[in-house]
Amino acid sequence: MTFWNSFDTAGSDGMTAAVIKIKGANGDEIHAYTARPEGRGPFPGIVLVHHMPGWDELYREFTRRFAQHGYNTICPDLYCRAGHGKPDDVSAKVRADGGVADAQVVDDLVAGAKWLRAQPTSTGKVGVIGTCSAGRHAMVAAAKTKDWSAVADLWGGGVVMEAKDLNPKRPVAPIDMTKDVSAPVLGLFGNDDQSPTPAQVDQHEAELKRHGKTYEFYRYDGAGHGFFYYNRPSFRAEQAADGWEKVFAFFAKHLS
Repeated sequence: MTFWNSFDTAGSDGMTAAVIKIKGANGDEIHAYTARPEGRGPFPGIVLVHHMPGWDELYREFTRRFAQHGYNTICPDLYCRAGHGKPDDVSAKVRADGGVADAQVVDDLVAGAKWLRAQPTSTGKVGVIGTCSAGRHAMVAAAKTKDWSAVADLWGGGVVMEAKDLNPKRPVAPIDMTKDVSAPVLGLFGNDDQSPTPAQVDQHEAELKRHGKTYEFYRYDGAGHGFFYYNRPSFRAEQAADGWEKVFAFFAKHLS
């Protein structure tokens, strides 16, 4: 594992990347994008939870980025059951249907973790990371299962929920599951964000503290929602660069 830009230019490291099929929730066969470093390893694993815009090019790049830094990685297509097409079109279809159920997402992510642990180069340790709605999903997965050695929530909206926002697909607010989170938590947030708002981040942190959880929260002035997304006006280069440093340092600490 390496920190940002810390590789040796004399090295000949590479990776393999491919779309595979795994058995997710209910035994459904779903697609997943994977990337693995070359070499014997052993390597820890990362499950990437894609955001509401879908199983898109950005998340494929994120998957390869982690592999470049010494992780076996997998990003399951949580929208696979909705059919196929361009990511934007599939995502619009899923949104119109009210999103995907938390329970189904958790089982798909656990299937990804299981696949990672089955790799001959696996250390057995697996982290999970998600941005936006996927940050919320990462927190739900961290509370519902013990499959994770570290969890990263990047500006996860919907961790704090009002009663009126609960529904059969999202029956419990993740903040109300905090006592069941067993893995260390990393949180990155923009202070200009409206989902989550700074006040909601305060609530999230207070609940982690109340239950004695291991966590690191970092908040960025001048940044709002999605400040890692270089393809959007929300991108903030300085904050994103620091955020990636925090992500790699966190996973190196807890997965090495």
